[in-house]
Amino acid sequence: MLNLFTPSQLSQYVTPRVGETRVGQSIQYADLKQDLTQQLAQAKSAGCRFVLLGVPEDIGPRANLGFAGADKGWQAFLSKFLNFQTNAFIPSKHILLLGNIQCDDLQQKALTLDVTQADQLQQLRQLVSILDNRVQHVSQQIFTAGLYPIVIGGGHNNSYPLLKALTSQSGQKANSANLDPHSDFRPLEGRHSGNGFSYAFNDGYLQHYFVLGLHELKNSAATLAQLQQAGAEYSSYQRIFVRQELSYQQALELCIKKVTLGNGDIGIELDTDSISLMPVSAFTNCGISVQAAEQFVYQLGKLSRSRYLHLAEAAPSQHPAGLAAGNNEAGQVLAALVVAFIQAKQVIAL
Repeated sequence: MLNLFTPSQLSQYVTPRVGETRVGQSIQYADLKQDLTQQLAQAKSAGCRFVLLGVPEDIGPRANLGFAGADKGWQAFLSKFLNFQTNAFIPSKHILLLGNIQCDDLQQKALTLDVTQADQLQQLRQLVSILDNRVQHVSQQIFTAGLYPIVIGGGHNNSYPLLKALTSQSGQKANSANLDPHSDFRPLEGRHSGNGFSYAFNDGYLQHYFVLGLHELKNSAATLAQLQQAGAEYSSYQRIFVRQELSYQQALELCIKKVTLGNGDIGIELDTDSISLMPVSAFTNCGISVQAAEQFVYQLGKLSRSRYLHLAEAAPSQHPAGLAAGNNEAGQVLAALVVAFIQAKQVIAL
């Protein structure tokens, strides 16, 4: 269910340099001799606050009739984040690099399925449900340990098990802020990357939901109607950047106001499809900047009730210049967003 990352793997990602210490050389790693509960407790006692968890899969996007490639976002992230400098700006000793959810077996099964065949499409969606259970099991233990999961890679289908885990651990419905051109509130037709939030709402794991940067022409009328019926709200990309009816900061403030209603914990969800020219499952050149995405993460991260960061849909192989360019770009963006979250949480801890 979980592939632990060990220091022996570090040489695959980190390029040492004399006189410098990389993040990968100073963060915490899991103890292979202990079970997960013990590992998390030990990490917390050693000062850990953040847990890096990868989900290397693209089953969810393909079950949504989308493109493959989201399975490589985790590796791209590691190649950049672990090479950052250890200094006063990033508390590397407070970070546990746990590892990634076991996805290889599900990925192999998924490769044999043809989405144009209705029965095989349903089998693919059943694989997503199996993945849901794995993500929920691990993330719930992280929440129980009092740590912040930072979940990277895979499709936006993984929002569902994260919200389920957060609700199950806290005992009350979670709220969610989602930076995304899509609401991911599609019909309950079997699990995939386009209905994580509709399933979470239907199953009682989601209460107050806000979509920032929703694209007005990339969401069906039925989906928008379902959003309204669920009491969810959004500020569209067109309203902010095209018609300029409100500024991005004003839209962010509306988002924060919505997701701080009630007492539920808050999940920070970011679909990298929202970022212009990012190599992703659903490419766009009509999106927001990396800096705007960092602001979303940072401002939501400063909320005391925000409990996790989820970065979905980065697909390095979709870069027009090839996988190497995709790894470079996706890795840098994902790493920057993670730093924004960690620094936000450091601010409220002071």
